[in-house]
Amino acid sequence: MAIVLEGGCRVSEMREGAPVDFGSLRVWPQIGRDVGAQAISLRVLEFAPGLSPGLRNETCDEILYVLGPTWDRGRPARSRLGHVQAANNNATVFIDDRAFAVEPATGIYLRPGQTLTVDNPNSESLVMISSQCPEPLNGPSALPLSPTMPPSSSSASLDPLPIVRLADRPSLPTADRWYRVLVDDEVGSTQVTQFVGSIPPGRAPDHFHQYEEVLFILRGQGRMWAGETNTSIGAGSCVYLPKEQAHCVENTGADELRVLGVFYPAGSPSVRYEVD
Repeated sequence: MAIVLEGGCRVSEMREGAPVDFGSLRVWPQIGRDVGAQAISLRVLEFAPGLSPGLRNETCDEILYVLGPTWDRGRPARSRLGHVQAANNNATVFIDDRAFAVEPATGIYLRPGQTLTVDNPNSESLVMISSQCPEPLNGPSALPLSPTMPPSSSSASLDPLPIVRLADRPSLPTADRWYRVLVDDEVGSTQVTQFVGSIPPGRAPDHFHQYEEVLFILRGQGRMWAGETNTSIGAGSCVYLPKEQAHCVENTGADELRVLGVFYPAGSPSVRYEVD
């Protein structure tokens, strides 16, 4: 059951609630306008083996992050960056008529008007995290999909490329933690920023941002604080942070707590305002 904290901060699990099925694609909408978000969303997408329906993005920036096959089941292998490795072969993502090989821990930028199709060669479903900014007013229940065949072109000549591997991004320190930006204006998204950050054990001071943000916990365990309220979080937790809401992510474990973050409007993950 989703937990609502002070100021509308919300914490749920990645497969909480009933999914919406679009053929071989299952969608779990966790954060959006229907739960109080003003513009940002967070959805869990599960692509079954084979070629998916086409996911067409008409009016907003859509930012995706590849988790990998059966991300939250069993004990899948992890890379040196702490992310799950593909069970067999990496997937192919088609953006309109361009093909891109993708692996776990990869960010994807889908521009308004583009169509995304996924060819999953694995024997298990491929999981991605999606954020739309601003979320369409009709909501995720009206996701426009149409069956497609693989595009004939395999050229990846888009400039800038809309595919960003976490391993290729520089680690930027901030206080006692680090973050890596994947999707921002360098890949064409002037409205949204996507990053992965590492939080060491302990609790940092409460702070707030001048943007609306969603978090997905990639690994570790901790507590999500919003003002004086809090709840436990762990791998697979989905978090909504309203603009200007005082909050803090506490790492209660012995190792790092790693988060995927997306915020709107775009900016730097290092900018925060501490609470007096």
